[in-house]
Amino acid sequence: MTRAVLFDTETTGIDPAQGHRVLEIAALELINDLPTGRHFHALIDPERDIPEEVIKIHGITARDVAGKPRFGEIADAVLAFFGEGPLIAHNAAFDFGFLDAELARLGRAPLDRGRMVDTLALAKTRFPGLPNSLDALCRRFGIDLSARTTHNALLDCQLLAAVYVELTGGRQRGLDLETDGAAASPAITYTHHGARTPRPIVASAEELAAHAAFLGKITDPIWRQA
Repeated sequence: MTRAVLFDTETTGIDPAQGHRVLEIAALELINDLPTGRHFHALIDPERDIPEEVIKIHGITARDVAGKPRFGEIADAVLAFFGEGPLIAHNAAFDFGFLDAELARLGRAPLDRGRMVDTLALAKTRFPGLPNSLDALCRRFGIDLSARTTHNALLDCQLLAAVYVELTGGRQRGLDLETDGAAASPAITYTHHGARTPRPIVASAEELAAHAAFLGKITDPIWRQA
């Protein structure tokens, strides 16, 4: 039995070197790459302002984080939930970078990069030249995005868990995730009934054009040889 943790952060900006901070973190437990229902979630006082342009992305305001714990107050709980196994995130270097900056402020060691699993890198390998944002992958795999009106860390984790299952081969087939009394994610249901129904992936015209442009960069491909 292999345990991993999938996580996401929301921040006050894009660069911790410019003083931007984590203001929300969410994480889901995976056993053998499937969600168990256990999760960690916290809003965090970033100890600074939240720019208006960033609020438009995730919807988290100063009022939302007023009175919430500072990162130092939840660091032990975050690391305990992370455990020692793989840490999965979409564009993982971004989230690792912000958590490392928060840990450095506390005099703590950075996260081990050997634990990093980047679903963006996995998606680029599987779908070269195509859009591979979380939204694009959800649409490609037929995952419901109706609840995603802003970048909410916990919902993003739930969506990414469904994407990760597909990227790693659709491992939910024949399985019901409600094991040992743990309920599956309320937003993403993984129960299985009978044989798995094939779900063809149909690329849009924009995606086909991007793929063709990517292939055009390859020198002397074998499919063009006589």
